[in-house]
Amino acid sequence: MAKEIKVGIGDYAVGKREGIISTYGLGSCVGITLYDRVTKVGGLLHALLPEAARYGGRGNPAKYVDTGLQLLLRDVLKLGASKSRLEAKLFGGAHMFENIKSRELQIGMRNVEVAKRELKKLGIRLVAEDTGGKGGRTIYLDLATGKVKMRKVSGGRVTEVVY
Repeated sequence: MAKEIKVGIGDYAVGKREGIISTYGLGSCVGITLYDRVTKVGGLLHALLPEAARYGGRGNPAKYVDTGLQLLLRDVLKLGASKSRLEAKLFGGAHMFENIKSRELQIGMRNVEVAKRELKKLGIRLVAEDTGGKGGRTIYLDLATGKVKMRKVSGGRVTEVVY
């Protein structure tokens, strides 16, 4: 069985060639994976909030989509990934509370928007996405292949998809 590195909220991990990087319980948070197929270098970020500056930039930079993605990118490049070959996959960003109508308070939607904007700004291709909705997600990045297995629970139904 491959070694598994579990990433918590506001955290990230990188690896090369073998093992699994996973994160559990993505609700309004987003999970972003980066992977270089040639060097088999990849990483996963579990970000809680969209932009550091909007929330005063206090605390752990991995807690925010914009600054966390910069950390993730820096560390996959250190392991030998090429920015031009990186592929991103994006998960989460669910709308967890139906009574919240204000766009400002729809953190999941804003997390997804900021993730896409930042990836585009960095010139990293987004090749797969499973975002929005109301359910929670768990994702597993396989460093040997770059494939991401996603398990989603919504309305009592469990689905698994590989991206």
